[in-house]
Amino acid sequence: MSEISRFFGIVIKMFFDDHNPPHFHAEYGSDIALIDIRSVAVFSGRLSPRVTGLVIE
Repeated sequence: MSEISRFFGIVIKMFFDDHNPPHFHAEYGSDIALIDIRSVAVFSGRLSPRVTGLVIE
């Protein structure tokens, strides 16, 4: 697993040669979301609004 960052219990991961669109994985507890890098929007999964705001920032 390629962990890029960890803050406030949120883990950001990115994987080499993963599926399109280019994205990263954000995990917080049991919640997982995939964030599109180009649009900086959640395209799969779910995070609470507070956590989503921290990840996008």
